[in-house]
Formats: sequence, structure tokens, C-alpha cells
Amino acid sequence: MKKTKTYRADLRKRLKNTEYAREYLNAALADEDRRVFLLALRDVADAHGMSRLATSTKISREHFYRMLSKGGNPQWDTLRKVLDKIGFRLLIDLKNHHALAA
Repeated sequence: MKKTKTYRADLRKRLKNTEYAREYLNAALADEDRRVFLLALRDVADAHGMSRLATSTKISREHFYRMLSKGGNPQWDTLRKVLDKIGFRLLIDLKNHHALAA
């Protein structure tokens, strides 16, 4: 009998692809609930190795897991460190070109 992949294992594999991870994070960032982005970032961090990222960002593993949880509240510089270590940065883009026209 062929063994089936679990959803989490398949997602983790797909999130190792930087383009897929970028789209995944952007889709989560578009949600009004900030917790959606934190959970998506946790998924991407998990794909890249949570312990390794915690060590390389000099954040304790316990704090790293907590800040990327549903109730997490990471500081700006910490969020930037994590994104930097997985190869991403935050950018501002226009929602539509007429938004600020005055």
C-alpha cells in the first residue's frame, strides 16, 4: 500500500520554494487579521527549520515559537530579523493608483 503524504509535510516541502513561500506570505498579509500572517510566517519558518532560525536570530526557541503563534506579538525588529534570515523583506505597494490622488 502506498503511503500518503500529510498536508503539513507537503506544505513544508512547498514552502521551501522561495517563490511559493513569497506568495503564501503575501496572501496571508492581505488578510485583515494579523494572526493569519504570523501563522503563515510560522509555517515558512518551520519549513526552514525553527530551531536553526531561532539560533541564527539569537531568539530563544521558546520565545521564537511563542512570537509566531496565533497570540504572538513580535516586535518590528524581531519580525524583520526572521524575514531576513529566510530571505524576505517587507515592501509597500500601491493598492490602486488612484488611492492617494488629490
